[in-house]
Parts: sequence; C-alpha cells; structure tokens
Amino acid sequence: MIQRGGQVIINMLDNVRKATIKPFITKHVAKGTQTYTDEYSIYNSLEEWGYRHKSVCHGKSEYARDDDKDGIYEVHVNTMEGFWSLLRSWLRPHRGISQESLPLYLGFFEFVHNAGIRGKGLLQPLISLLVT
Repeated sequence: MIQRGGQVIINMLDNVRKATIKPFITKHVAKGTQTYTDEYSIYNSLEEWGYRHKSVCHGKSEYARDDDKDGIYEVHVNTMEGFWSLLRSWLRPHRGISQESLPLYLGFFEFVHNAGIRGKGLLQPLISLLVT
C-alpha cells in the first residue's frame, strides 16, 4: 500500500483473499480514508469496511479518471504501479532471491522509499535504524 506523496508499506501476505487482506488494511489505513484501487474484486468490500473507495478498470483500458471534471485525473493507481515498477527494476539484478530472503529485500526497499533519501545520505538513517 502507498499513500500518495507519502509512505509505503510492503507486506508479503499468504494469499490475496479478503480474510487475509482486511486485517492488513484495517491495521494501516484509518477508517474513512479515500482509497483508490484497480478493479480486482477483493477491493469490493472496502466501503463495507469503512473506507471511501473509487476504482479504475484496467480491463476496459481505463487508467485514470476525472470524476469531478476539474481537469485533474484523481482516480488512478499510478502511484502504486510506479512503485512496483521501481521495485521490479531494483530486484532484477538480484536474480534467484529465496522466499526466505525476499522480505529482507522488500523491507530495505520500503525503508529507502520512506526515508526519501538517496545515495550517501541514506547511510546515517540506516545506521541509526540498525543501532536502535
């Protein structure tokens, strides 16, 4: 999950069923939050769970929508799609990552994104995290 312009949370789930994803969402997302998803049916219950929900239908070639006609296409999942693209590109050279090691790679990538720092500037926050 990613907050537009904000933090990301990466968590490997055992499966993508409602019973698995609901506790993850309710733990990390405040009730009443506006959520944006693709058309995957697992998200159909978001409003029942207390969230405002809008989706785009990639299956119908819809990738962004301007519901209020103000010229800004606010209904999209491009933020998350872009994040996954960066993650896949970063993981590509690390071929053959085991299932046991993958959470470490994902955790590091999440940390780097959330720190908002690149290059040598990342060293101090990383050391601080490791020694606390």
